[in-house]
Amino acid sequence: MDSAKTDATFADLKLAKPLLKAVDDAGYDAPTPIQAAAIPPALEGRDVLGCAQTGTGKTAAFTLPLIQRLDESFVEQATLRALVLTPTRELASQIGESFGTYGKHVDLWHTVIFGGVKQGRQVRELKDGIDVLVATPGRLLDLMGQGHIDLSGIEIFVLDEADRMLDMGFLPDVKRVIAELPKKRQTFFFSATMPSDIRSLANELLIDPASVAVAPISTTAERIDQQVYFVDKRDKTKLLVDLLRSDDDIEQTLVFTRTKHGANRLVKKLGKAGIDAAAIHGNKSQNARERALGAFREGDLRLLVATDIAARGIDVEGISHVVNFDLPNVPETYVHRIGRTARAGASGIAFSFCDVEERPYLADIERLIKQHVPRVEDHAFPPTEPLPKATDLSSRSSGGGKKRSGGRKRRGGGRQRRGGRRGRR
Repeated sequence: MDSAKTDATFADLKLAKPLLKAVDDAGYDAPTPIQAAAIPPALEGRDVLGCAQTGTGKTAAFTLPLIQRLDESFVEQATLRALVLTPTRELASQIGESFGTYGKHVDLWHTVIFGGVKQGRQVRELKDGIDVLVATPGRLLDLMGQGHIDLSGIEIFVLDEADRMLDMGFLPDVKRVIAELPKKRQTFFFSATMPSDIRSLANELLIDPASVAVAPISTTAERIDQQVYFVDKRDKTKLLVDLLRSDDDIEQTLVFTRTKHGANRLVKKLGKAGIDAAAIHGNKSQNARERALGAFREGDLRLLVATDIAARGIDVEGISHVVNFDLPNVPETYVHRIGRTARAGASGIAFSFCDVEERPYLADIERLIKQHVPRVEDHAFPPTEPLPKATDLSSRSSGGGKKRSGGRKRRGGGRQRRGGRRGRR
């Protein structure tokens, strides 16, 4: 959990003692704003509509009350009673880890299922019996179609990262899953943004929800030093190499490219320049992704190059810099990207490289965040085209392009038991 803390304590939120002990074991002393707002109504059995970005502590905001409500109505035989639907494998993995962390002192079983690997182990874990299932849409529907999963007993449904589901084209799959859920249930609905399609889905799913929101999408972290470099497309790699060589303060750095091919190409070019980097995206093998992410987390790898979809589940403290090697054509994505740095009270720097074709994207971004991104004009690779005029922040955007989608793989996991308080096998 990162993000700001509140004056409240976890005990103030009426969490049960086993959960309070687990939170304390994890080293957290105060809830974040989204947790303080979402947990009490969730414990009361209300539906929750949460608008919060990754990094605000939203996973615990639904994991903690979900565990407590299931534990309060404990059944001896493990039965599928809660479903968490999330768009990517990394996010599914991290949510699974959260269930292990926060539910370590209660006796519930959970597992994580995802595509990109053989289904045999996942099927065996489902047959053994679970209380909570964390899933990505594709594999969930596959196993439902094969008769391995029955959602008729679901009491709590969590839809996480709903806007990313839309971006990735998963909304039809999500609706197919929802159609199989019992009408009587509790629903937690979380999204970083609320476009019209997501707002409509929330209205269909939720009954008199408690609405909670933190960190509006147009608000960028004040601690982030944002800078834009206007540069010709052909010179972007040279500029990145120059910055990396000239600034020893550039430590753990997350570099965003628009495409998987672009990520691979950049890593090769950096390697030729003597700079170690690794790419992470949906076409990488699971082992390669795990190795790259592990090395980055441990600080053994300075540079991680990622696509937007692949980076959505990366929650790594200590990222000093974010580099927008390619500017996103959806302005909200810029806010998601730069929010990867300046976490847990730290400062951070975001560099953006803007070629002539991306200048409209920069204008859209500046209108969204309602500020001009400071320009760095004195650098080694100035553009051949004259610099654009400052964006008119009061005008409306005339475009921004389509939202991109993609796929990615998740770190390995499996069925996990939390605790042994009731001695279930």
